[in-house]
Amino acid sequence: MPSPFPGMDPYLEGPLWMTVHTQLSAEIARQLAPKLRPRYLALTTERMVLETPENVAVVATSIYPDVGVTRTTRESGGMAATAMAPAPLHLATVVPTPVPHVTVEIRDTASRRLVAAIEVLSPTNKRGEGRAEYLAKRRHLLLSTAHLVEIDLLRQGQRVPMHQPLPPVPYFVMIGRAESRPILEVWPVDFRDPLPTVPVPLLAEDPDVALDLQQALTNVYDLLGYDLAVDYSRPPEVPLAPEVLPWAEERLRAAGLRS
Repeated sequence: MPSPFPGMDPYLEGPLWMTVHTQLSAEIARQLAPKLRPRYLALTTERMVLETPENVAVVATSIYPDVGVTRTTRESGGMAATAMAPAPLHLATVVPTPVPHVTVEIRDTASRRLVAAIEVLSPTNKRGEGRAEYLAKRRHLLLSTAHLVEIDLLRQGQRVPMHQPLPPVPYFVMIGRAESRPILEVWPVDFRDPLPTVPVPLLAEDPDVALDLQQALTNVYDLLGYDLAVDYSRPPEVPLAPEVLPWAEERLRAAGLRS
């Protein structure tokens, strides 16, 4: 069954997103590969980013030990023996979690140099230490000769840094051509809009190739059966704004997913 929404499905923004991120990146590479032959390759590369939970409870405690943890000694054969108290608490510490991030790299077949990088943003790219890691990578790309395509289909988290404020829409696609930076081409995408078909720039002597993002997302949704993974009878994990709710409810009713 197809998604009930014409463009980005807001129900995919929750716990399912990292699987969508991985599969959408792979589908983008599959769509572009035949258009790029024989001069270019579209390859997916994966890196691991350590994510630390941001909401960690910190509880003030006394500096004085409890009676149960005070050491006592007894004499045994002239030697002092220490009585060990069992730990009164067993608590989980914060351990960074490795999160996989996939990038689609377009490289020329002659020298394997990076021509363009396509980033489908994840929650880790938009918050905490993961955001710092992504911004460092982004800065490196923006200062290089490679083009950068950023696909932000997530409403939560911080957007990429811009000098001018972005329009108040939920999703964005941005293209930073090496020859045009710092100016980016920006596609704002509303809930009611299909995802755009955008140009992917190549080397100066070659024309852009088209990337149909809506077709890529539709293929991922249909082939992997996300309609079976999403519970449309409940509100989405990332809440919708009040002004969007009536439209979303109507879409779900029209698809037979709400009574």
